[in-house]
Parts: sequence; structure tokens; C-alpha cells
Amino acid sequence: MTPEEHHHLASKNFGPQRYFEDFAIGETFYIPSRTVTDGQFAAFQAASGDNHPIHYDRPYCKAHGHRDLLAHGMQVLIQSAAGAGVFPFLVQESLRAFIEQSSRFLAPVYAGDTLYPLLTVAELKPQRTTGVLGLASTIHNQDGVLVMDGMQRYLIRKRVI
Repeated sequence: MTPEEHHHLASKNFGPQRYFEDFAIGETFYIPSRTVTDGQFAAFQAASGDNHPIHYDRPYCKAHGHRDLLAHGMQVLIQSAAGAGVFPFLVQESLRAFIEQSSRFLAPVYAGDTLYPLLTVAELKPQRTTGVLGLASTIHNQDGVLVMDGMQRYLIRKRVI
């Protein structure tokens, strides 16, 4: 199967292609939950170059009042990547750009925590041939604590009439 055939089949499995006009405020896109593992800490450390001991040295963490390895904010943020859910499959034909991302880190995330990301349509700003779709991003932990919130903005093409 060619990559084009694979993408075509994937988009059919997740529903019809959507354009800016097809979105509604309050619509949600779930991203599967994930448990933060030691392997993710090691991979993030290798990819980011962030070598602060708060992210890899358990005795250091405990000496500084943390119950386990403390996740870097960016390590938490990547859990809200839209590509981990169905959203990008729905906009394969209409997505023009990922144009902005903001986030606030509201509570600590530790090794062993399970994170529950969610994207919710919060903004729809029409333009001439495109529109800006704002997805509010939230991540809660296994105890229901909101550990991160933010906004992702995408430039989405309108239907050609």
C-alpha cells in the first residue's frame, strides 16, 4: 500500500474531510490518555537536551520536596499534540498551518501520572478563504487535577464554492 493510499483509507475511517465551516464552538476532540514513564523522561531529556536533575535524579527530586521525577512543562505540553487524536485526519485536505500554541502549567506532573488530554473548539475566526480555528487544550491527571491548559490555533481552508 502506498503512503497516499494509507492516508486516504485513514481519512475514510475517521470521517469525511472537514473545512472551517464544519466546526462548532464546544466540539471536542479526545486524545488517548497516557501514563508518563521513565522512558518518556529519558527520551525527552535526549531530544531536548534539558539535563537538569529535577527531571532524572530521584534523590535530588525528593530532597527538593517532589515525590518523584518532575516532568518538564514541554514534556507535558506534547501530550496535547493534536496528531495523537483524530483531528488531523479530519482536516487533511483543509489544514493550511499550525500557527500558534500557548500553555500554562498549573500543577506538577510526575513519573507514573496518567494524563488525559482534550481539545475543544473555543474560537472560530473567519477570514476570506480560510479561518482560524482555536482549540483550547486541557490536560488533567488521574486525580482530575488540571495540570495544563492552553490554546492551539490552526489555519483551516474554507470550502470552495
